[in-house]
Amino acid sequence: MPGKAIIFSAPSGSGKTTIVHHLLEKNPDLGFSISAATRDKRGRKEENGKDYYFLSPEEFKTKIDNDEFIEWEEVYAGNFYGTLKSEIDRIWQQGKNVIFDVDVRGGLNLKKYFGDKALAIFVKVPSMDVLKQRLNDRGTESEESMSRRLFKANFEMSFQNKFDVVLINEDLNRSLAEAQQLYNEFKNSK
Repeated sequence: MPGKAIIFSAPSGSGKTTIVHHLLEKNPDLGFSISAATRDKRGRKEENGKDYYFLSPEEFKTKIDNDEFIEWEEVYAGNFYGTLKSEIDRIWQQGKNVIFDVDVRGGLNLKKYFGDKALAIFVKVPSMDVLKQRLNDRGTESEESMSRRLFKANFEMSFQNKFDVVLINEDLNRSLAEAQQLYNEFKNSK
């Protein structure tokens, strides 16, 4: 029997991935939806089939043509991301609820697809200065990519009111506890 979906969306650097990893660690009834992407791996940390399904642009377009995605977007020029239908089936067949770590447009598309079976949470940083500092601390951004991410973040912030909940990630421990409470309430609701 299919479960529920909890969707975390936010601008890059907001802390959504940290929150999602924490919930996965604490809740064995959650299964992580691995997104498909055409971008390159970030360093040695990321693994195909664990962090993303890394596809060539041709493979991605073939899957689009075959209607294998619930949703997909060209997030940055030439970089496609999407949610495979087979990924949700895999998690629900395990009897788990699915958790997503996706960009804002992807989150809104997933909420539209799943409707009341989904809780969509927008993770927000206290300010753009905090976001810039977090992105700087990653050490993965060029000046050009930083500028693109901040421009995109400003745009994405305008969609926060379309989500079920806005979680302000100012204090990580408080945000983790709030995310856990939101999940507990949602999974126990009808």
